[in-house]
Amino acid sequence: QDYYGKELQKLEDLKTNACIASARPLPKAVRDALERIHKEVVARYYGCGLVIPECLTSRRILDLGSGSGRDCYLLSQLVGERGHVTGIDMTEGQVEVAKKHIPYHMDKFGYRKPNVEFLQGYMEKLGDAGLADESYDIVISNCVINLAPDKRAVLREAYRVLKPGGEMYFSDIYASQRLSEAVRKHRVLWGECLAGALYWKDLYSIAEEVGFSPPCLVTASPITIGDKELEGIIGDCHFVSATFRLFKVPGSSRAGPGQVIYNGGIVGHERELVFDANLTFKEGEVVDVDAEMAAILQSSRFAEEFLIRDGGANAATPQGCC
Repeated sequence: QDYYGKELQKLEDLKTNACIASARPLPKAVRDALERIHKEVVARYYGCGLVIPECLTSRRILDLGSGSGRDCYLLSQLVGERGHVTGIDMTEGQVEVAKKHIPYHMDKFGYRKPNVEFLQGYMEKLGDAGLADESYDIVISNCVINLAPDKRAVLREAYRVLKPGGEMYFSDIYASQRLSEAVRKHRVLWGECLAGALYWKDLYSIAEEVGFSPPCLVTASPITIGDKELEGIIGDCHFVSATFRLFKVPGSSRAGPGQVIYNGGIVGHERELVFDANLTFKEGEVVDVDAEMAAILQSSRFAEEFLIRDGGANAATPQGCC
């Protein structure tokens, strides 16, 4: 709370590029939406990567660790007036900045009533903030879960508030090994999103334990420290900024492998949908998918965008989603 509320006043105050590493270029619709966001909100925002999933019209989205609200105001435009975005953050100063600009943005977007709200609270305890079971289509988070000491609790709460077929789409920092006590207790490294980074293999075991589908890696890019003193403390550990997607697949959706055809109906992704680092769906093209991916597509908001049928020549081949 001190680091993000008092010490950091603008993006330039950060000591590493962990919070500003972007893994791929932004689509035009997202760039245009960003230009309509208030300068103070953008200046006080310290996220990493890209946390704008596809197929958002009229969806209910929860942003964990929403900070000054940049991603919420971006998503507000993409879900439309009939959608809704909730941001929750533990830092009072950041929530105040976000709330202050609601009237400005609703006027700018031409909305009659707000479709965003900001709550002060902890992402490990969403129930304390009044967030009900199965109340969101998508949960996003931008470089914040590393700041939570109890990652299991965060994923457990995200799973609880997601509707069946819902998705957790989040960017975060991961480490190449489990971190030493000296690194984990370092105040600046914690604030810079490195000391709390999860060993990447632990994400897979925690996700499975909570009930999510296996994590699908969307993008990843290396982190550079650029500070000799901090590099000395970290030693031979490497960090990446990575975006993953996890799905809450209902047990009833699990069947066998299948064949899918993308219909090209998602705005901005008409010709192809880059689902993750290993899987791109081209409009009208038949793709064999494993049972896990077939269940994800069938139970999620993507179901209407695909023709899905059982079986397939190579359908037994694992997709390599992980």
